[in-house]
Amino acid sequence: MTQRAIRAPAMTFRGDPFHLAPGEALQYWPDALILIEDGKFLRIDDAESGLAALPGDVALTHYPDALICPGFIDAHVHYPQMQMIGAFGAGLLEWLDKYTFVAEQDFADAAHARDVARRFLRELLRAGTTTASVYCTVHPQSVDALFEESVRFNTRMIAGKVMMDRNAPEALLDTAESGYAQSKALIEKWHGRGRQLYCITPRFAPSSTEAQLEAAGRLWREHPGTYVQTHLCENQGEIEWVRQLFPERSSYLDVYDHAGLTGPRAIFGHAVHMEEEDFACCHRTGSALAHCPTSNLFLGSGLFRMFDAKKVERPVRVGLGTDIGAGTSFSQLQTLGEAYKVAKLGGHALTAEQGFYLATRGGAEALRLDDRIGSLAPGYEADFVVLDLKATPLLEFRLSHARDLAETLFVLVTLGDDRAIRATYIAGEPVYERDRAERFVYPEPTP
Repeated sequence: MTQRAIRAPAMTFRGDPFHLAPGEALQYWPDALILIEDGKFLRIDDAESGLAALPGDVALTHYPDALICPGFIDAHVHYPQMQMIGAFGAGLLEWLDKYTFVAEQDFADAAHARDVARRFLRELLRAGTTTASVYCTVHPQSVDALFEESVRFNTRMIAGKVMMDRNAPEALLDTAESGYAQSKALIEKWHGRGRQLYCITPRFAPSSTEAQLEAAGRLWREHPGTYVQTHLCENQGEIEWVRQLFPERSSYLDVYDHAGLTGPRAIFGHAVHMEEEDFACCHRTGSALAHCPTSNLFLGSGLFRMFDAKKVERPVRVGLGTDIGAGTSFSQLQTLGEAYKVAKLGGHALTAEQGFYLATRGGAEALRLDDRIGSLAPGYEADFVVLDLKATPLLEFRLSHARDLAETLFVLVTLGDDRAIRATYIAGEPVYERDRAERFVYPEPTP
């Protein structure tokens, strides 16, 4: 029985600030003592009472001038695209052909996949991200590489092999049958292994035939507890292409719904150009959306309608995605800053509480993991991030004038980036510490 204690200001969400007042949705400890046992939160108390009851043999780490929150959750990211972030000047479909499909062919080389996966996990941890829903490539070895590195860090990752049987280079195509068989083998190898979870991943409707989408739906039904992820309504040209490829379907989302790919643990990336019927389908089926603001702005795809998605009469679960590599930062703080601007352009003001909720508990709810991650609460997995309120001279100066927690959070969203991540804890272990000589450390294996 291994225990450790952390002292610092801390915050977590008890509910959805899109539907509750901030005081009801958010819990804040100005000075908290967090007790961790065997990788899970045991207690969170006010420091004064917690220290009085703390056994003398428990190691205590104190983070002054900091704020602890649950680890960030990235609901949509492509690890193979890490090598092509910042590819210049194209819309979605041209960008895929010119840059993405070229880069992804490199992952036929297992050594290359392992190298990029190693770099990718470290960038997530540097950004304070502890769970992500990750697209690999069509190559099974790309999935192995990602999960192998995730096992080393003991992170909770959701990932899968991309399935594509048309409209892509020959080197990246599988078939309905081989995509099914390879994905099935990867599910049997990885799903539920430690903290790893498998996600069936047809890239998007234009790159899969109806037969492949139906095979993906059948695979999902055969393996309860797995996930589905794909893209939806990102770009107007893409939507028109889907209409041409699936003329018998009433909408882009109906293509997936018809194939049995909507429901709890289905995550649709982007969802920029949605009709009310689409939001209603997501609400009815329990499907989730991943908002990817930096990517949508970078490619000029459009503005996600967050406040339409979250309507109280038919709320849709929404997480936050960086969408590397059309997305331009691993940092959920920077991503939230862009989400604020997207909402503002759409006529709404996204509060800092709403933003942090999307990046933590909201993301966990979107991924149907809110019973184990996304909150600082007894029994939950102790994945959390230590935010440094003095990370840069400008941040320190600006926060010295912050009047309350809401303003502090909004300044972090406005000025924060990976420099504000002082430490990232996975299952109670500090696998990343910014100021440590060896910043990244694999935790000791559980006996």
